[in-house]
Amino acid sequence: MPIMTPQTVVERPGVPSPDVVQLQVRGRTLDITGTLVMGVVNASPESFSDGGRYRTLEDRIELADALVEAGADIVDVGGQSAVTGEPEMAAAEEIDRVLPIVEWLHRTHPEVLISVDSYKPAVVAATVAAGAAIINDVSGLLNREVAEICAAAGAALVVMHNRARPKVRLQDPNHYADVVADVVSFLATRMEVAVAHGLSRHALIVDPGPDFTKTPHQTLAVLRRLDAVRGLGRPVLLALSRKDFVGAILSRSPRGRDAGSMAALAVLATVPGNITRVHDVATARDVIAVVEHLTGRQDIPRDYLLPDQLRHDRG
Repeated sequence: MPIMTPQTVVERPGVPSPDVVQLQVRGRTLDITGTLVMGVVNASPESFSDGGRYRTLEDRIELADALVEAGADIVDVGGQSAVTGEPEMAAAEEIDRVLPIVEWLHRTHPEVLISVDSYKPAVVAATVAAGAAIINDVSGLLNREVAEICAAAGAALVVMHNRARPKVRLQDPNHYADVVADVVSFLATRMEVAVAHGLSRHALIVDPGPDFTKTPHQTLAVLRRLDAVRGLGRPVLLALSRKDFVGAILSRSPRGRDAGSMAALAVLATVPGNITRVHDVATARDVIAVVEHLTGRQDIPRDYLLPDQLRHDRG
């Protein structure tokens, strides 16, 4: 365990400092002073990274429970994989996959924020009614009704950069004259759409969309200039875990990308105001704890000495 757990969420009124990004969700105002951890539950056998590993509802609930125990601030539940080249799933089937997990989390771990990875209004309405606090919309707000449902329920909304319909692959090295400018412009426009449909600007989270309608080179260009995305003034979702840009760097398939994903997190978490979406919550929390201490947002007490039982591994 770290000496001091990074204080990433504080509920308090008043004007935030420049190092705090505020998020309004379900009647609360959260001050994000570091990086929150969002654990992933893929209730989708076709998932690109862990498809087939969690086939039953019991498997998925066990995974959700383990993510909470590992320290997840948020659990993101998705019923339709983002894998391209496959048809979109019917909303009723997606609801059948995710709703029991949302209901279980809301009942068993009310302290944890529940996120649902969906862009379909019927799925959003059903899961928000069951306790979901965040909707993670990878479509870039394809359906404006999603913003209206979130606004009525007080739920937060993730707006992601995506220049194609969900499940459609767009990988074109020449598609963007300036990919960073396109990401920022797209997100700013979609934020205004969400606000026009009743959602508070303070309930929005932005996601630059690593790999979504981007080549690995384009994704790197955006992540290197993440300051431009942060300039929108909203929490930034860092959905880096096992992504293709990491695979391109390391020449590894999804389950071999965890170390590279954590390296990316370590670099990008040096600036506060993030939510990181990860498969390995425990390791992410360790990475964030070290980043918080090295950047001076947390510190080791002056008189602290490491106890002997932590200095050696025996046996």
